[in-house]
Amino acid sequence: MAGKFRVGLTSDHVGSSGAFNPADIGLDLLAGRADIEWEFMRGDSAVLTPDDVRDYDALAVFGRRVSSGTFEGADRPTLVARFGVGYDTVDVPACTERGVALTITPDGVRRPMASSYVAFILALGHKLMWMDRITRESRWDERYVEPGVGLQGRVLGLVGMGNIGREVFKLIRPFEMRHIAYDPYAREEDAAALGVELVDLDTLMSTADFVCVCCMLNDETYRLINADRLALMKKSAFLVNAARGPIVDQEALTVALRERRIKGAAIDAFEKEPTDPDDPILSLDNVILTPHAMGMTDQCFQGIGRSAFASVLEIAAGRVPANIVNREVVNHPGFQEKLRAYAARS
Repeated sequence: MAGKFRVGLTSDHVGSSGAFNPADIGLDLLAGRADIEWEFMRGDSAVLTPDDVRDYDALAVFGRRVSSGTFEGADRPTLVARFGVGYDTVDVPACTERGVALTITPDGVRRPMASSYVAFILALGHKLMWMDRITRESRWDERYVEPGVGLQGRVLGLVGMGNIGREVFKLIRPFEMRHIAYDPYAREEDAAALGVELVDLDTLMSTADFVCVCCMLNDETYRLINADRLALMKKSAFLVNAARGPIVDQEALTVALRERRIKGAAIDAFEKEPTDPDDPILSLDNVILTPHAMGMTDQCFQGIGRSAFASVLEIAAGRVPANIVNREVVNHPGFQEKLRAYAARS
């Protein structure tokens, strides 16, 4: 395998303004390496094509999709390094079949995303958006009309207690809430160590004052929070979703918010992104809306970038990286052959 190890970055690493600072996503890890070169991939279609990827050993992917057709006639890629932890935008079986490893960056998103949930909980409890609005509109006489919601003794319920969920519980501990979670894959001893009670989903929905959706999107979780489950929530409760939009039935949530069947919500992930300008959820005054970017702090970009490029460097050295989603790819003959070739030239 002659030539340099080539890394292609999807062009959506660059914002609409064209601004981009390589230091912000950890590209300094690749700087000065005579055996590695990187560049932005050609094209800007939503789904990566064979022409986009065929010249690269590793793909650093942000928002663009990897489909079953991405690798047709493109045999060079060995790694898809996904920036983030969700991989519903990647056809994992297609990667495995082609001998391509998929890695994610849980260490990079853990704290930024967990702090996003805490920020939403505090903003909802303290009516931050409403307080901002009445101040701008000189409606000071309304500031004591309805008090906010204190957190001490309230019930925080997390749907999903994985990497991010556990961090949410750790960060919010000083507020002295009661912690419950629904996660069919969580171990009782791990929950107990965090002071979390594992409950069934219906119990969580009917008990929690703040319901936070922290799980992955897959066949099991698609519209997990549907109209029936929203109907279980207390009228005084709040819903927070900074995971993936389709986990929550957005139409049912909009109805629940409009009819004041729940007190409010904070949404960073939508069923359709970007949202339609006439989406009825945009007109509601009891929901905080952010454009699926709440956790995108400077530290988040640095963390996920450095994690992704650490995987790139491991592959370039002929080693198996951490955080592989499709672990079975390690035994794929094509993957093993390319690793041996990379190791021989490193």
